[in-house]
Amino acid sequence: MKTPTQTNAIDFDSAKLQRLGFGQPSLLPRRPTTVPQLRQQLGMLLQTSLEPDRILAVFFREVQRLVPLDALHYRHQTSDLRLEFGHRGHHSVSYSLSHEGEHLGELIFRRNQRLLEEELGQLESLLSTLLYPMRNALLYRAATRSALRDPLTETGNRIAMDQTLQREIDMARRHMHPLSLLMLDIDHFKNINDTHGHAAGDSVLRAVAAAIKSQLRNVDMVFRFGGEEFLILLSNTGRDAAAMVGERLRKAAQAQDYWAEGTRIELTVSLGCSTLLAAESGESLLRRADSALYVAKREGRNRLAMAG
Repeated sequence: MKTPTQTNAIDFDSAKLQRLGFGQPSLLPRRPTTVPQLRQQLGMLLQTSLEPDRILAVFFREVQRLVPLDALHYRHQTSDLRLEFGHRGHHSVSYSLSHEGEHLGELIFRRNQRLLEEELGQLESLLSTLLYPMRNALLYRAATRSALRDPLTETGNRIAMDQTLQREIDMARRHMHPLSLLMLDIDHFKNINDTHGHAAGDSVLRAVAAAIKSQLRNVDMVFRFGGEEFLILLSNTGRDAAAMVGERLRKAAQAQDYWAEGTRIELTVSLGCSTLLAAESGESLLRRADSALYVAKREGRNRLAMAG
């Protein structure tokens, strides 16, 4: 769940607002007397960010100058985006946002008292100020995610992994939570390409990636690390729990049906697992997982090995 919090991005946006003359409370009357007045202010404020959570947080805050609300929920399935502000209310009204046929998500307003017809009219008038800012934010989000994703397997790519690993290590240390890493490699993948062709190999990679993701929590992260290698980051997961996840992934990959031109492909995977040590670097964590994977391969494949 997302709640309005002050982050570096919000600080940066606040600086923009101050330059536009919106940084001082005295410049914004607490209760605009007309919808057009608030529409004009929102038109300025919502253009200062490309982050959906920031845009909706500002919108939620400002709209309450005219229409008191208890909560705002937003979801955009294509972007896998779900945001919530405030607390749940007993009554709700939902709107589907769209611009020139392009779906921009669903917005749900909640509060404990039923919304009056006049208030609904005000909300609907103010919603138009969201269309261009949210469209731009969603386009920016899609472009950013595309740059960080492997197009074949729809997992994170190596760039995303490099950006994420140190952040997860820092968070694990800050909150004193364990962090584990699984390195997974498809056994004898070269034989699949040589025997059945690269199209079959690509199909296998997509299927293995889907099998991996189906066994993980939303907070776990999957990256394509190399040609047939995947890296899985398991947040707040210690050594024993990571070993259980690794075994589950191994069995799920083996149980999957893989076919090439009517021929079933027998497939197994090997895994190496490492758990973050005190003061350990990301490079060391990766190296230990890679060494454990090498042990699993050397000992016969189709198994999980734990780093020492």
